[in-house]
Amino acid sequence: MSSIKEQIAELKRGTDEVLPEDGLEAKLKLGRPLVVKAGFDPTAPDLHIGHTVLINKMRQFQQLGHEVVFLIGDFTGMIGDPSGKNTTRPALSPDDVKANAETYEEQVFRILDPGKTRIEFNSRWMGDMDAAGLIRLAARHTVARMLERDDFSRRYRNGQSISIHEFLYPLVQGYDSVALEADVELGGTDQKFNLLVGRQLQQDYGQDPQIVMTTPLLEGLDGVQKMSKSLDNYIGITESPTEMFGKIMSISDDLMWRYFEVLSFRSLEDIEALKAAVAGGKNPRDAKFELGMEIVARFHDDAAAEGARQEFIARFQKGAMPDEIPEKALDSRDGKLGIAHLLKGVDLVSSTSEAFRMIKQGAVKIDGERVEDRSLEIEAGSTHVYQVGKRRFARVTLA
Repeated sequence: MSSIKEQIAELKRGTDEVLPEDGLEAKLKLGRPLVVKAGFDPTAPDLHIGHTVLINKMRQFQQLGHEVVFLIGDFTGMIGDPSGKNTTRPALSPDDVKANAETYEEQVFRILDPGKTRIEFNSRWMGDMDAAGLIRLAARHTVARMLERDDFSRRYRNGQSISIHEFLYPLVQGYDSVALEADVELGGTDQKFNLLVGRQLQQDYGQDPQIVMTTPLLEGLDGVQKMSKSLDNYIGITESPTEMFGKIMSISDDLMWRYFEVLSFRSLEDIEALKAAVAGGKNPRDAKFELGMEIVARFHDDAAAEGARQEFIARFQKGAMPDEIPEKALDSRDGKLGIAHLLKGVDLVSSTSEAFRMIKQGAVKIDGERVEDRSLEIEAGSTHVYQVGKRRFARVTLA
């Protein structure tokens, strides 16, 4: 096994914070498997690769021989996580929680070893806690401490409602660490407050407090906003190999290294060597090929990854168009329509400003020919294939 120093370097890779900073070394020196906990509220069971940053970190602990607990917050899911929210979140029904939790299990085992993963539901201990027990738990924290949370304090200052049950969420999440006697808890940066509550409660219950490790919220395909299905800048882990590979190839060269850091299972030394090769003249596209192959193979298999790569080469590097292109019809204005409004009208872009930006970047084509004129107007009665970027196509008939 690698030295503690090497283990720490690998475990800290791609993290945002480790609290306390020297605590991880002390835990590893205990010489026993650590209980490493990460909680997931089953509110959105279709995972994208942004979610897997945390799961990859669990896998690293698992490979080092530690006990990984994938905690499905079926009890907390019925409260609703208020983290980062400006309004009270609606609670899930028990049936919603159960259905979403089952979907989670299937997806996470694409990364974690099911034989070495302990699945827990926090209803196992919270469901048996009576009202008196919940009151005793609530007595271990103060309203002042709760209002230290950015989202709570912001809502309080703005006169927005905060339901009493929302204060229970960090307490219950913290008590999960007590129930599991966790040594390490992993969570996104937006969970930092909740994770620290876990440390405090463990101290109150006479336990050695857990180490808190936060992982960053991964930027989406645009490289700016966090990956989100609502922003349509995500890569879903159940998407087809072709779609997944194409999306990875669409990211910028700078963002590629960010994805290598937090998503790749390659060693830090391998990634540094790859960076040096690109700096020395290697085509960044080839490095991106390696990233795409690794990610697709993880969620499908090696053959699917190679097939996606070959299809990408055939389609984009040789100038070919997809076999199937969506057919769209659109009404013109006075017998013609500006290119930006046309692209927005058929959902190839989200706004006319995005259309202008893509034209400026040389990313808009009509029948394979690049569009350079932002003021171009398309005549009614025409049918053309419009392309935005490498993956968005539509055959549009303008009436």
